[in-house]
Amino acid sequence: MRIFLLLFFVVFFAATFFAQPSTMKKNENIVPNPSFERYSSTPIGWFYKGQHFTDVMKYWSSATGSSPDVFGAKIRVPAHWAAKGFGQQKPRTGESMIGMTLFGCEHGKPHCREYIQIQLREPLVIGQNYSVELFTSHLPRSIQVNNLGMFFSKSKYEEILDIPIEELPHFFSKNILKADHGEWVKVSGEFQSETNASFLIIGNFFPDSLTASKIASPNSLKYAYYYIDDILVKKEPPFLDIPDENKIITWEPIEEGKVIRLKNIFFDIDEAELLPHSHIEMQKLLFLLQSYPNMIIEISGHTDIDGNDEYNLQLSTRRARAVVEYLISEGISSHRTLYNGYGRSRPIAENNTAQGKQLNRRVEFLILKK
Repeated sequence: MRIFLLLFFVVFFAATFFAQPSTMKKNENIVPNPSFERYSSTPIGWFYKGQHFTDVMKYWSSATGSSPDVFGAKIRVPAHWAAKGFGQQKPRTGESMIGMTLFGCEHGKPHCREYIQIQLREPLVIGQNYSVELFTSHLPRSIQVNNLGMFFSKSKYEEILDIPIEELPHFFSKNILKADHGEWVKVSGEFQSETNASFLIIGNFFPDSLTASKIASPNSLKYAYYYIDDILVKKEPPFLDIPDENKIITWEPIEEGKVIRLKNIFFDIDEAELLPHSHIEMQKLLFLLQSYPNMIIEISGHTDIDGNDEYNLQLSTRRARAVVEYLISEGISSHRTLYNGYGRSRPIAENNTAQGKQLNRRVEFLILKK
């Protein structure tokens, strides 16, 4: 009987999970924080290192040692930069936007290429068509250029030097981006993915010699600077399935009393907010609950031995609650999802190795009722 249940669930889940459009929102934006409205910390001062940008902007990071800038209600532009016009532009939507240099290496400007990057909610699917867009506006005194583009990478860029990224972008603007008089210009297009990349990097991937430029002002600066807002990457029909070796949330029978570990749930250190790339695993759990409408589960959070008991208990509880809140936001009744944090009280491995600690830092669910 157990073997029959196992085979039935595997076949049923594999045949239906990625075939039902209602389960995954096929046309949603897979870029987290696309309008730069969410901060990880309050900005202090101005941006002189890539790490400053990374520390401040939620989910986004600088791909190199250069320093993209954040503009928002809480950010004050230093007087000598404000005199050049920095910060006079208003965001297209909301209260925040970013700015970065795209041209000027041949004139000797430090940080002549700046790049922003983010991990997508889900990896690209090979053969899938995508539409992409962003909105940009131009710093009036700077040079106008083309080649603002997007490159999708399989791994995160963590270059510590202030150097250009030499990659062929999947999409870029072929025409010079004028964006005169503070207007916002949409840069958009489509491409078919040939990679299962998980990271998006935005910037100019071409050298100055291959970038078209135009002097926009009589007292022009010797570099090109653009503001960026409202970034979009989404699938276009026909929709292809997301390849995943672990499409099935469990290879064991679904039965009451079973404890199942969620293997791809991600949090920042000491944080309880689900990171965007937890989306695929959460969708698997969501579909399981949709497939068994009477199922009731308990989400449990666990930590390793580091930290004191009270802190670990609170952190594990908040993480378990975050999973439940996600499910409720997707339409699962709160009566079907309980949560508890157990801190470090229920280890499944030794805490004297890094590998053991990693196993102990986990989120699981217990099937209370099938």
